[in-house]
Amino acid sequence: MDQNADIIANAIKGSLNIIEQDREKEIISRRFGLTGNRETLEQIGDMLSITRERVRQLEKAILIRLRVGSEEGHISELPAAEKIIIRNLTEMGRVARVSDLGKKIYGKKPSSKELSALTFLGSISPNLTIIDENDKYHQAIGIADYGDEKSIRKKVDEIVSLIKNNKQPMTIDELDNQLNYEHPDHIKAVASISKFLATLNGLWGLTKWPTVNPKNIRDKIFVVLETKKEPMHFNDIASAIKESEFKRKNVTVQAIHNELIKDSRFVLIGRGIYALDSWGYSKGTVSDIIAKILGESKTALSREEIVKQVLRTRKVKETTILLNLQNKKLFKKVDKNSYTLATK
Repeated sequence: MDQNADIIANAIKGSLNIIEQDREKEIISRRFGLTGNRETLEQIGDMLSITRERVRQLEKAILIRLRVGSEEGHISELPAAEKIIIRNLTEMGRVARVSDLGKKIYGKKPSSKELSALTFLGSISPNLTIIDENDKYHQAIGIADYGDEKSIRKKVDEIVSLIKNNKQPMTIDELDNQLNYEHPDHIKAVASISKFLATLNGLWGLTKWPTVNPKNIRDKIFVVLETKKEPMHFNDIASAIKESEFKRKNVTVQAIHNELIKDSRFVLIGRGIYALDSWGYSKGTVSDIIAKILGESKTALSREEIVKQVLRTRKVKETTILLNLQNKKLFKKVDKNSYTLATK
């Protein structure tokens, strides 16, 4: 990976060397953050005592000359760096967020200077396409043969629209069934550029959907239960969150227990065991559940049938159910083995 860094650094140096004026080198270096933090047009203009618009014009002109120079082979160090970038982009699906590409090329979380270097090379290489960052898209780099910035953004918008119309998260395979891509990895690569999309546990959805982008403890609990698809003890829920793909997962067991108690989506069905209300569970004590079962029945029910039905919605011992049945204020024994509501 150090070799990659050296090759990219040489390409940056070779590119700047063909800029004759020191002022123009200064503008490009500061604008892209090649030697420090990226600076705005205003900051550079104030330093050089020229207008913001003049800086923008100079930047555009310099980049055009650099691109022409690279096309004509005047930057001898550039092809080696292009080869590294294109090879990695090919493996990643032909297009990638600059941050993801940097991580792959450098083998670690890239510094801002390293990301700036990739963005700069993408901006001057005729074989690469830069997707500028805005409110809808992350900054990305693509292989030029795959499309220009406009066509790649159109692909991103198509995926966002498809997921939005589906109204629930989709897997890459589900997206692949409705889109015309050579390989599902290409869909994943394009989708990752959108700021409107998030992914979790193999599902892609809108960033505002908690199932793919949980922002608080309650949402994370919901995702864990929904993924597990069966009731869980709050200690197991805490462990699942700590082992998950969530961005922030350092939560205490007590905090999780508190949220489970407060949120109506979570139903206590046993000692510390919770389920989702959407699974058909409802809140209440064992006596409440027995009363509901008997209330919905047109006839008295046997002790065995009552136990059987209660155990469908509660993780309790059979003896606990039988003890609750002894409450004569609520339940009436019809014969040796049958019960009904006391008020029925």
